[in-house]
Amino acid sequence: MNANNRLTIVRQSPAYWRIVINNLPLNLFDPKMFAELNVLMDDIEKDTDLKVVVFESGDEDFFMNHHDVENRLTVPDQPGAMPFFGNWPKFVTRLAQSSVISIAKVRGRARAQGFEFALACDMRFASKERAKFALIEVGGSSIPGGGGVEWLSALVGRSRTLEIVCSADDFDADIGERYGFVNRSIPDAELDGFVGALAERMARFEKRALGTAKKMVNGRAGVPSEGDLWMSNHILQGVDLWPEAAKAFTKMLDAGLGQVGEFELNFAERLGDFPSA
Repeated sequence: MNANNRLTIVRQSPAYWRIVINNLPLNLFDPKMFAELNVLMDDIEKDTDLKVVVFESGDEDFFMNHHDVENRLTVPDQPGAMPFFGNWPKFVTRLAQSSVISIAKVRGRARAQGFEFALACDMRFASKERAKFALIEVGGSSIPGGGGVEWLSALVGRSRTLEIVCSADDFDADIGERYGFVNRSIPDAELDGFVGALAERMARFEKRALGTAKKMVNGRAGVPSEGDLWMSNHILQGVDLWPEAAKAFTKMLDAGLGQVGEFELNFAERLGDFPSA
């Protein structure tokens, strides 16, 4: 393992992998993480024994955070690297359509891109005490462009999606479970054991039966298409050019965006404290 890796693959068995996300100190989603996710997706699709992957965080405060906004357009020189815009919809579509079952085990904050990544997984189990979910973009004069609107509309309906998107506020695991974007809210001390047991149970079943069952559910559950996801991704690219988005970005940078400290820990709450636009 390279010390700079954002993802660590722990092969619990040939059929069950844990993917540990670790980009200290804030677990920002950056171009290197996207590159590693693309390589991981290649490995998932090639492996004939793999049946279940569990994504978890090595940072107890952040499951996966928002974009490293200042470096979002960078394309690093490494395998799997590609521009975010236009390629993120392809990645999440591959994840959703893969025959492998994906689980997000959420402990800490899943905000913006991090929340959208968790939503793209097949299931989400969250720490009752420690998980927080937020699409903060509208509070920063932007919009969610990584699939949050599409996934939430399918999972929780129009009114609750509007509440989550337009409030830009934090939602805990209990509310996530009640609304339907979290499978189960689980006491933190029991989360690892529950998800591990579930993954090991499914990993004992036949791969073709798991994959066919997932394909059948996808066909009836309103899973967004790559075209749907591309549209939001394209709209975000344009929104980034709005003068109000640039003004809000400067304001957030001044407040502590991307820096270790109180603003990142309480991002959604602090957005509500900003003066009216």
